[in-house]
Amino acid sequence: MSIPQRKKLILPLSEERRRHQRVSVNLLGRYMLADRREYPCQVSNMSPGGMALIAPVAGNVGDRVIAYVDHVGRLEGVIARHFQNGFAMTIAATPRKRDKLAAQLTWLANRHILNLPEDRRHGRIAPRNPSARLILPNGVNLACRVIDISQSGCAIATKERPEIGMIVTIGKTTGRVVRHIEDGFAIEFIRVQHSDFLEENVTGG
Repeated sequence: MSIPQRKKLILPLSEERRRHQRVSVNLLGRYMLADRREYPCQVSNMSPGGMALIAPVAGNVGDRVIAYVDHVGRLEGVIARHFQNGFAMTIAATPRKRDKLAAQLTWLANRHILNLPEDRRHGRIAPRNPSARLILPNGVNLACRVIDISQSGCAIATKERPEIGMIVTIGKTTGRVVRHIEDGFAIEFIRVQHSDFLEENVTGG
């Protein structure tokens, strides 16, 4: 009985593809599987009816999953299929919620938030105290130097080279590695930081 049930759960995704055009995105988030384990993720494309997640762990096809996506919020659905480095999920939502999600996707595209290596709308500064602590995905805590900083990201000097797309924490601020530079790498913050608390949250200074 379980196999026919899973096939039925996959059908809405194909129907959703006909109804909604998917948009290529680059949004960070986290997701919780049916066993309540939680992991970071990156949404690579999305429509009001489904989305694809680059994720470290994929549950079973047909399993319920809850995702919290930056700029979008909480989304719930089921795993529709697996692909290399992630999975696709349907989005269970009322017509009103789907309309709201469509509007959010349009807003994101119009605001040029999507597909940018870093949000250049915020000017960079050199921090007063460049010393900071970096926490890597494996939990290793290292000292590093902040080269420059803005409300949306920073560049740090370190010998470490986490893979692009990895989630790291600099000070008290979480972000994603967006590119490597000569002396280290650049981070795009998951959330734009308030200018009054920027250095406090990143370098503690």
